[in-house]
Amino acid sequence: MDEIASTFSSLLPARAGVGFKPAHFDAILADPSSIGFFEIHAENYMGAGGPPHRSLGRLRQDHPLSIHGVGLSIGSSEPIDRRQLERLRGLCDRYEPASVSEHLAWSTYGGVYFNDLLPLPYDRDTLKRVIEKVDAVQSFLGRQILLENPATYLSFAQSEISEPEFLGEIAVRSGCGLLLDVENMYVTATNKGFDAAEQLSRFAFAHVREIHLAGHFETRDAAGERFLLDAHCAPVVEAVWALYEQTLSRTGPVATLIEWDNETPEWAALAHEARRAQSALDGVSRRAA
Repeated sequence: MDEIASTFSSLLPARAGVGFKPAHFDAILADPSSIGFFEIHAENYMGAGGPPHRSLGRLRQDHPLSIHGVGLSIGSSEPIDRRQLERLRGLCDRYEPASVSEHLAWSTYGGVYFNDLLPLPYDRDTLKRVIEKVDAVQSFLGRQILLENPATYLSFAQSEISEPEFLGEIAVRSGCGLLLDVENMYVTATNKGFDAAEQLSRFAFAHVREIHLAGHFETRDAAGERFLLDAHCAPVVEAVWALYEQTLSRTGPVATLIEWDNETPEWAALAHEARRAQSALDGVSRRAA
């Protein structure tokens, strides 16, 4: 697995990218150099053809591509669906992405797929199972994958390992890279009442190959406390931008994606968010020069 990890590590440029939305296709073609890369959800492109693939094929001519999966259910206690893996490998063969990523979560049980990314206990048994699954996925795909920290809304009593330690150990023992979702860390910290900056400071930065930024939905729970939902439906908030700057001070320039999947904005609004991320990346590069 070390050989696979070193051969197929993420080749995304250390630039700002966005999630591709077909509604933005014409605007992208009019200004193709403004974005460093595009990311898609794998499951949206597992059909054989049609307009989605025509658009994506054209986009791939000019831009690196990141494929982000939501259906492997790596945290599940059940075996990974072989058909899902085959579909994912077919997509990778077709588009030769610079990066492939998945979530530290589970979303299936008894052959049923749930419309959510569910949390798992951070204990030694789960750690062993996840490492075995990541290793199996990477061996099947013939490439390194990145594993993303999830947004979570509850904790398991049996958890005995912190999330940063859990992810770091997976990366070391499986050879995978990490996708650090700064928004997810902020949402989790706010909902559970701990300090996001302190949690972030313990992340395994040496293994980070991509960063995600997004906006959230905010409301109040029954006790009147703030409750955040990782909805990818709004601009990135200032607190998350601050955590992003903290991250870059530890990682240096890393490919950074703006996620805005719901309530799709006009292209100008999404491009504005990407320019802000790019400005932060440029600032880190200048300071390192």
